[in-house]
Amino acid sequence: MTDEKHKPCVYLVGSGPGDAELLTVRGAQLLKTADCVIYDKLVNPELLKFARPDAEIIYVPKRIGKGSFTQEQINELILAKASEYRIIVRLKGGDPCVFARAAEEALLLANAGIEFEIVPGITAAIAAAEYAGIMLTDRNYSSQLVFVTGQEADNKQISNIDWELLAKFRGTIVFYMGMGNLETIVRRLTEEGMREDTPAAIISNATFPNQRILKAPMNLINQMSIEQKFEAPAIVVLGAAAESDYRLNWFMKKPLFGKNIVVTRDEKGNADFASRIVRHGGNPIKVDTIRLKALTNTTRFIEAVQKISTYDWIIFTSGNGVSILFEFLSGIGKDARIFGSAKIACIGKPTAERLAEFGIKADFVPTVFTSKQLARQLIAFTNLHNKKVLLLRSELGNDELVSILANGNAKTDDVSLYTAVPAETEYQWLKGKISEGTVDWLTFASPFSAEVFFGKISAELVNSTDVRIASIGPITTERLKKLTVKITTEASEHTIEGLVEAIEEYANDKYL
Repeated sequence: MTDEKHKPCVYLVGSGPGDAELLTVRGAQLLKTADCVIYDKLVNPELLKFARPDAEIIYVPKRIGKGSFTQEQINELILAKASEYRIIVRLKGGDPCVFARAAEEALLLANAGIEFEIVPGITAAIAAAEYAGIMLTDRNYSSQLVFVTGQEADNKQISNIDWELLAKFRGTIVFYMGMGNLETIVRRLTEEGMREDTPAAIISNATFPNQRILKAPMNLINQMSIEQKFEAPAIVVLGAAAESDYRLNWFMKKPLFGKNIVVTRDEKGNADFASRIVRHGGNPIKVDTIRLKALTNTTRFIEAVQKISTYDWIIFTSGNGVSILFEFLSGIGKDARIFGSAKIACIGKPTAERLAEFGIKADFVPTVFTSKQLARQLIAFTNLHNKKVLLLRSELGNDELVSILANGNAKTDDVSLYTAVPAETEYQWLKGKISEGTVDWLTFASPFSAEVFFGKISAELVNSTDVRIASIGPITTERLKKLTVKITTEASEHTIEGLVEAIEEYANDKYL
């Protein structure tokens, strides 16, 4: 008899319209537990960050020429993986049941006696319209809404689309996958009596920083889309809703909308930075300049950990340091209790927030997030005379913090917890983008990242273009100046969020 707890289950999960943050909580939870993920062309690859490192990831695009999968091949693959794994996520663009063949795949599983679950996603029509400020329903002009496929099955002899009904429809019509057949759609509706000047809109790359909108009367929309090179993925909206008030287009009015912003941290740091840029409407370009390397196997570090409870204060100067320490502690079967009665100081709010993830509230955070202010304000906050202080930080940190603590008569042990080394990154493609003028901003969150970056790309090239430079703080700015780079702006709050806000403030000031 089959063990019920280990029966396979296939989850048909809607990935949403594009922006990775529009995935449902349930969808993210399933990706984190899946043994295998089978995903479509319209799925944002950023969603795969939720998947387990050991999960099998299978890309099954359709209609892209070489490397394409047919639906029959996908069906066979789903069945094969259901015999191999316990949790399989079939990740589909938008909502799995809106023009996404979930019915075929669910029936396939039902016939095979395989358990399945459907997890709804935000469908493209709703998300695209809302990100374009188009209200698909409104009590003043549209009390009806219909979704129509612009591309029926290849082998279908008779269309299921009721063109006569649509031509007379007094509401909003949304066509999915309509770009390839837009001329036919307009012709059929016109032949059935729809007014040629019916308002129409095309929204392409919805929810992404390269989102585009085209509005025109229905009889002109196809030609204009060709002239302006509109391409799939896109949806087409017909009806009074398409004549939306431009003031409602909130997404494309963001100061960073469409701006190409290069982030130059380590891989994990770039992922976090990129997600913040996306929330502000920008388009992040990730360039991993450095790789973090733990130094938790050194004698000096191990000796410090063994006597860590004897310190009066422990100081962290980055969230990376916090994560690396607790990863080490977990590996030796220890946790925060190892600190004993020691108090904790953090260089800034992000570091304190990372510490809080491990159940510890920082005892001190300075009002200005620099090493200099951390030391000065900590001395003003408490008497450090003859107090034992453990400074856990990057090997690349300067001597300023230690020097100021020494002036306060603290007995400081400066222990390197990690270091950074250059990442194996190819830069030629970025040189081309900078030369072409398609990069708007370069951002730097540490002196070492700046040094590595400009060791590969010349300051002369960057300074000869209109690309702008944003620095996280004074120490990074100082290093950039030594590299002869022209600084555009520096973050007032020396954090990644502060860096994004500095760029946004610059953009706002420019357009005032």
